[in-house]
Amino acid sequence: MSDQANGLTYAGAGVDIDAGEALVEAIKPLARATARSGAEASLGGFGALFDLKAAGYADPLIVTTTDGVGTKLKIAIETGRHDTVGIDLVAMCVNDLLAQGAEPLMFLDYYATGKLDVDAARRVVAGIAQGCLQAGCALVGGETAEMPGMYAGGDYDLAGFSVGALERGRVLPRLEAQQASDLLIGLGSSGPHSNGYSLIRRVVERTGLGWEAEAPFEPGVSLAEALMRPTRIYVKTVLPLMKADMVKGAAHITGGGLVENPPRAIARRLQPRIDWQAWALPPVFDWLQREGGVADAELRRTFNCGVGFMLVVEPALAPAVMAALLNAGEEAFVIGELAPA
Repeated sequence: MSDQANGLTYAGAGVDIDAGEALVEAIKPLARATARSGAEASLGGFGALFDLKAAGYADPLIVTTTDGVGTKLKIAIETGRHDTVGIDLVAMCVNDLLAQGAEPLMFLDYYATGKLDVDAARRVVAGIAQGCLQAGCALVGGETAEMPGMYAGGDYDLAGFSVGALERGRVLPRLEAQQASDLLIGLGSSGPHSNGYSLIRRVVERTGLGWEAEAPFEPGVSLAEALMRPTRIYVKTVLPLMKADMVKGAAHITGGGLVENPPRAIARRLQPRIDWQAWALPPVFDWLQREGGVADAELRRTFNCGVGFMLVVEPALAPAVMAALLNAGEEAFVIGELAPA
């Protein structure tokens, strides 16, 4: 091959391979910290293996999910708060697995940017590793794509992919077991989680507040800190109840809110009857509604309104389920019941 002194290079085209390699080395310890039975969580190969037998499964089914963080990333980029969006990424995937009754086993991420900022990317991946630790799954790989011309400035996007498993016969929802009068138990959210942020940013823009201004709904905390609070991961508190056959159905309350998500976990012969007065609307949602002039129906189908996850439980088991959740540190409350469709 000829050696052309003025020839084009990949770095000259805007892609820094050395920066990518530096990032991989920086995040290897983060991945290793998430190792669990069945997975080594070591980066560098072309694929990741998982030993289901070593994880204790006899006759398992595999469940997969994928998701992103959405325009919450815009606040992270504008404020330099990159440390928790990785938790959001994991949460959006593993909570979906949990809604099927599955245990999260492995997680992979995709990080795309116009120009790789190694420090910012490392902070994002540190959040992903923290989310994996909260969910009990191994960070086994990912992809970093530097694509000049596709993303401007320090913009980046994230996607996550999770793999879970459960024993055959334990898939949720158990539609045939559901009956009218079964109770709907809500688990408290930490805020908007990772949904509705295009509307949130419009509301903030309308108020004229800066991200570092004090949050009107949370004194002593900046608006950015309050709105960047990461999505709760419910795996370690809810999965034991599912394995004990105490749950007939579950819903991760994401985009679509409490209007569109609960029916996905409920038999068609039944319908959720939600008592909207059963819990207090958290101040952040009250503020968004007032400042944005958001109608009740729009609020309820855009945001989780304080309920990040929902369980369908028979009345006789509800006290035990509630006690277990409260003892585990969850905020839990009955939000309604099932009724004939």
